[in-house]
Amino acid sequence: MSESFLTSESVDLDLPEQHSFTAGDLEILKSYEAVVDGLALLIGSHCEIVLHSLQDLNCSAVRIANGEHTGRKIGSPVTDLALRRLHAMAEGDSNAHAAYFTRAKSGVLMKSVTIAIRNGQQRVIGLLCINMNLDVPFSQLISTFMPPETQDMASPVNFASSIEDLVMQTLEFTIEEVNVDRSVSNNAKNRQIILNLYEKGIFDIKDAINQVAERLNISKHTVYLYIRQFKNGDICGQEK
Repeated sequence: MSESFLTSESVDLDLPEQHSFTAGDLEILKSYEAVVDGLALLIGSHCEIVLHSLQDLNCSAVRIANGEHTGRKIGSPVTDLALRRLHAMAEGDSNAHAAYFTRAKSGVLMKSVTIAIRNGQQRVIGLLCINMNLDVPFSQLISTFMPPETQDMASPVNFASSIEDLVMQTLEFTIEEVNVDRSVSNNAKNRQIILNLYEKGIFDIKDAINQVAERLNISKHTVYLYIRQFKNGDICGQEK
């Protein structure tokens, strides 16, 4: 089944009841623009991602990434297939149906999913459509998920089960990180550990200071002192 596009004459379908959009509705849709960009960066150029606003079906596409796969751009209309998905989602509680396969006008096979965007009253105000081109060479697809040879691997990520575990895992990793750094003297290690934790944002977490102070066997007032020094640009204070 090919994916067809609506003309100005074809939008008079039996749609769910339409309402004017509020400022809040528009803000919700605006917040999804970053989702479009982020998914495109994550999944790669072989995947088209479209954000539709249902305020005007004739020019519903308000954000699009990799639109070359279907020839669409900002201002393109919603598709009849998306409308059928909209009907099903508007009549139920689901915000997404099972993925489905379709073909674009160019003939490429695509695996797609349509996700409903609801406002505070649970009315569907937009659609996030993800269309993966399955006809791209496999080597091109797999290269998207491999780091470039010239790029250094990122630091390990802590997938903690609780916020306390996140603090402790980050703290233990930072202690090890500082202990193997020969440029840091023994009497400056605690201060360097706290500086590294501060730069990682760990002290934005409630009670992190208490956990760090207990683990390093120093007072929380010393931790506060170091943090104040860092904020004031003093990174050469003395170990307490």
